[in-house]
Amino acid sequence: MAITDQAIDQAYSDLKRTCGGLRNDYFALLYLMQEFGLEREMAIEQVAFSGNDYGVDGFHFDAAKRNFYLFQFKWSPSYDQFKPSFKRLTDFGMERIFGAQKQDQHQNQLLMQIKSCLLENEAVIDRVYVHFVFTGDPAEAERSQVLDKLREDLENKKYLIDQRFGRAVTMVIEFRSGRTRKVGPAAHLRKTHSYPIQLDETISREGPQGELMTIGFIRLSDLHAMNSEIGGRFFERNIRAALPEDKAVNRSIQQSIKRIVIDGKDSAKVFAFNHNGVTLFAEDLQQQNGVFKITEPRLLNGAQTVTTFGRFIKANEGNKSLLEHQGAPE
Repeated sequence: MAITDQAIDQAYSDLKRTCGGLRNDYFALLYLMQEFGLEREMAIEQVAFSGNDYGVDGFHFDAAKRNFYLFQFKWSPSYDQFKPSFKRLTDFGMERIFGAQKQDQHQNQLLMQIKSCLLENEAVIDRVYVHFVFTGDPAEAERSQVLDKLREDLENKKYLIDQRFGRAVTMVIEFRSGRTRKVGPAAHLRKTHSYPIQLDETISREGPQGELMTIGFIRLSDLHAMNSEIGGRFFERNIRAALPEDKAVNRSIQQSIKRIVIDGKDSAKVFAFNHNGVTLFAEDLQQQNGVFKITEPRLLNGAQTVTTFGRFIKANEGNKSLLEHQGAPE
């Protein structure tokens, strides 16, 4: 049975004195009761009836399916209303829920309930679902380029879930309609991309909001490995269409690599002097025992270099000199 305005108004009228909150919060209450067959008293414990929600309006754990659910609710047909919710969940919520640091001393009751549920059931949770529930068409939300970018940013936080459970846990993000029960295509992200990298002669500087910028020398082969596995998502959206290989800059890069790897005429160290560098963003960068580990890297600048090197590797597969000098250019 579809949830109606009248049902929400009635629940709000009955419970606002004891639960407080806004009318939209009672959409969340009714949805959890209907979706999972919960008694009202139990559903109340799984809904946020106040602010400071970090992008989460409700949660539920299904022991039989081994699924843990996080919800954001909007009693509106407009998927645009999810934009600030995505930002709060990505920028703060995932860290508050699954991270071990930066906890909020004034966290709301729902957040404490979530943490308690995770602790009690951490051994049997196989999947984490994030559902964005509204009254519009989930297919339209899926077609939104803005929401697609925000969803990708949220997917990049999966490493926090894996760290929390100490193992790989599937993350699923879905748009759902509370009126029609329609569901948009699910976005599955089954793997956190982390890589050991060689990063030499580094210097670091902290930013005003806790950011950390690290500068050093990285191997082209490490960048190529990231690109090969992550694919198109390795490139930040504004550079995903690399310049064609016949452009002058790309030809120059390829000739430089050839002189180093195939011809043996130049030292690998020359490449760094003739190149203006690449820029990476990563969700996390840690150094342990002299080795760096980079998590969910994205290339902000340097698409020409990475794609050209990839074409060079493919064009020279089986070349003896390439096999002998694999990873030499730095």
